[in-house]
Amino acid sequence: MAFMSQLFLRQIRNLARITGSPCKAFHTNQKLTAAKWNIGKINHVAMATPDIDKAASMFRDVLGAKVSEKHPQPDHGVYTVFVELGETKIELLNPLGDKSPIQNFLDKNKSGGMHHICIEVDNINEAMKDLKSKGIRLLSEESKIGAHGKPVVFLHPKDCNGVLVELEQV
Repeated sequence: MAFMSQLFLRQIRNLARITGSPCKAFHTNQKLTAAKWNIGKINHVAMATPDIDKAASMFRDVLGAKVSEKHPQPDHGVYTVFVELGETKIELLNPLGDKSPIQNFLDKNKSGGMHHICIEVDNINEAMKDLKSKGIRLLSEESKIGAHGKPVVFLHPKDCNGVLVELEQV
């Protein structure tokens, strides 16, 4: 088995020498580069709700989960409550102010529903540059500080299989 690994590595190095470094991937025309960022675990799944207190009560009082207090996030136009579920969380979102993006969501989804999924990354600036180079649209040119006090950026749902994706630097 070690011989096969060495043979494979030798073939990769030869391909790199022939095509120029970095080498081209076998299945695409994109160049392989050393990753300057890494994707991590799911941090949270966010749910928009028309009644954040009722939703928090359901998770706390009915299901027995640990639930945070409600916190305003004026830079994002939302109130947040976090429900802890082991190594991940559910983020409950409720509109804060007239221009809240969550109000737009609730206008279309009266009962609320899943709003976005948040995935951890170790270098948000490199992730943003790399994803832009691959044609993934960002919803802002710069990261913002999110509810956990860390840089976040959202990726366009049309580029992410119809799902709004948030990246958060850990």
